[in-house]
Amino acid sequence: MAAKQTEFSSVWTRPQRQRRDQPALSREQIVAEALALLDGEGYDALSMRKLGTRLNAGATSLYTHVASREEILELVIDEAFGEVRIPETIAPAQWRTDLVILAHDLRTAILSHPWISTAMTGAGLAYLGPNLMRMSETMLAILESAGFDEIGADRASNLIWAYVLGSTGTETSMLTSVARSGLSEQEWFAKHMVVAEQAARPYPRISKRYDMYRDIDPTQTREDFFDAEFGVILDGLELLRSRALGE
Repeated sequence: MAAKQTEFSSVWTRPQRQRRDQPALSREQIVAEALALLDGEGYDALSMRKLGTRLNAGATSLYTHVASREEILELVIDEAFGEVRIPETIAPAQWRTDLVILAHDLRTAILSHPWISTAMTGAGLAYLGPNLMRMSETMLAILESAGFDEIGADRASNLIWAYVLGSTGTETSMLTSVARSGLSEQEWFAKHMVVAEQAARPYPRISKRYDMYRDIDPTQTREDFFDAEFGVILDGLELLRSRALGE
């Protein structure tokens, strides 16, 4: 018996449909309400039934526009990333600055919509959305203008995406714990450090770092760490670029 072929379908390539036997419910309305639901109640709150109720429409009405909850997530993720700015012009000499701005805007969008970190793992074709495509295209254009070849730009772009999504995902997890605790970030951090320092005592290098960080401002430090760590990535890319250009 021949194996059944898996068919791939994407909300981004399927034509939008309009049912004639009910008042129009647009994709834009669905996305706006889903975004409000996710921002207000979190990732687990989104369901077809609950979204339909908020829109005063049955869940079956939603299926006119989307095939699943996953497709709604793909649409809403892309909508949230529409907040990210891209440079109007790309200047080779400004490649590092342009990537820093883009990375910071990506981080800001994720922190503004904390559910994105979880949703990205369950919305497999989200990267096909126009806003995400626009960002990826821009990132590749910046890197290629700086002197990276197509393969080098592709790998560098993947590295940047992985770092920003991974590091900011850790931030959102921590901030979610802070929000649930009812404490301020500084109060939560102080209590966390007491436990962390105790656990780190058998590990001298880790323990020394906890001692260094005991009195920091956690909010500012998250920003500073992001800048410093992204700077390490850019320094590595600078070295690869210089080698490729024979500088």
